[in-house]
Amino acid sequence: MPYARKDLLTWQKGMYYHIYNRGVSKVTIFREETNFLFTIGKIKEYSQAYNISMIAYCLELNHYHFLVRQDGEEPAGNLPQSVFNSYTKAYNKKYDTSGTLFEGRFRAKVIQTKSHLLHLCRYIHGNPVKDGLVANPADWPYSNYLEWIGERNGKLVDREFIENQFGSAEEYKKFVFEYLKSRQLPDDVKKFLDDLEK
Repeated sequence: MPYARKDLLTWQKGMYYHIYNRGVSKVTIFREETNFLFTIGKIKEYSQAYNISMIAYCLELNHYHFLVRQDGEEPAGNLPQSVFNSYTKAYNKKYDTSGTLFEGRFRAKVIQTKSHLLHLCRYIHGNPVKDGLVANPADWPYSNYLEWIGERNGKLVDREFIENQFGSAEEYKKFVFEYLKSRQLPDDVKKFLDDLEK
């Protein structure tokens, strides 16, 4: 199933969605730490307001990934729209720029299998390693991996989800490193993750 434009996607309570976007022409969208922190603050604010659970997220220099669950009637697509409308205005003001910051509308996909859901968690958290930013996902502070493994007490995490799906932080750590070390995945998962690169 290809990524859908947000206006063609059906947003439903209880469903999981992968949402992502990148800077126009792959330009850097997060220039400094304050940019990341501003965005994380907005994610907290709007995910609470819209009753959306943040399962996994990662903000990188020129793109972002969210894996969310829509817990209420408010469409999960309102989260990136509100967060990055605020961010773009603040960014343009701070750096005296104008116009769009992102490569069109965000992309979104309904996650329809448990296998894809679980592998997407480690794909998102492993992204900074895969992209050469750090050697260990725990060294990248702009994701919720540290919450997942119990090393930071942040709010943008669903601890019940982690416990139900993985049992413990240690089990999840193993799951992530297994992917990062070998990248040997079932064919359907490999295709699913490869499609994220397009």
